[in-house]
Amino acid sequence: MVPLPQNSSCHYNESMSFFYNKNGGDDKWDSAQLILVQVVGSLFCCFILVSNAMVIAAVVTNKRFHYPFYYLLANLAASDFLAGIAYVYLMFNTGPVSRKLTVRGYFIRQGLLDISLSASLANLLVIALERYISVMNWKVHSNLTKRRVTLLIVLVWAISIFMGAVPSLGWNCICDLDRCSQLAPIFSRSYLIFWSVSNLVVFLVMVAIYMRIYTYVKKKTSVLMPHTSGSINRKRTPIKLIKTVMVVLGAFVFCWTPGLVVLLLDGLNCQRCNVMKLKRWLLLLAVLNSVMNPCIYSYKDEEMWTTFKNLMRCIGNGTRGVKLILVHIMT
Repeated sequence: MVPLPQNSSCHYNESMSFFYNKNGGDDKWDSAQLILVQVVGSLFCCFILVSNAMVIAAVVTNKRFHYPFYYLLANLAASDFLAGIAYVYLMFNTGPVSRKLTVRGYFIRQGLLDISLSASLANLLVIALERYISVMNWKVHSNLTKRRVTLLIVLVWAISIFMGAVPSLGWNCICDLDRCSQLAPIFSRSYLIFWSVSNLVVFLVMVAIYMRIYTYVKKKTSVLMPHTSGSINRKRTPIKLIKTVMVVLGAFVFCWTPGLVVLLLDGLNCQRCNVMKLKRWLLLLAVLNSVMNPCIYSYKDEEMWTTFKNLMRCIGNGTRGVKLILVHIMT
């Protein structure tokens, strides 16, 4: 975070309670509701962290996954892992605690969420382009070198960190409270419009790419099937990978589109939309997306599921080995 400028007409030294009261945002939770959210959320977050760590470990340890598509998939898992960390931080800095946060603390809380979302979206876009290149050449994997994939991954995170830091860099309403939103009391409504519209446009671009891939594959298959059925059967892997990514993209769009639409409505200052009532449900949808992705990988990819089982077996054997060593030492 950059140092926050001090200005007599700004409110950098106020707590978040000041902004919630000014903007009409109601972030109050009763104790039972807060405990329930923290317990259930903690279970979800543990699953997100463990399962996405296993996806990354699977790609690293299994040489069959040492291809551009799987490196990018591991990077998507890394963004979901960051989302899990962001949700943990959010859970224990929400409710009554959120009103006690400093401006800097709120920027950190929201910045983590924004970075993880930007990284997920950018990863999905890069994966879509990688699939497009490979399918147009009718190959299982694209010809992207490891160096280029590494540069793409670095670019994804550089853009994501910048997008998450934009509000703290100055695009906020701390010096002009009339421009503040309800859902994010120190974020400008203009920023919410930019954020939601840009993400929705990327959604449409990815859908267009996969529609193009689908029509191409369908046309190519119908032409080649009568003549080279054996060859087509051997080349079903790229189609399977496309289906996996399409399911991941579908889950992402399903979980995030409602939230982006509500952010857009808040940015447009819709007074009759009751956006605050939807806030918690939309956050739950976002959490579910990070829960769903590892399940999709393992269900749609048999090799990934087999690698998961091998990793769990290794962990189990390692745990038993440690226990035997401790018993031997104590006896």
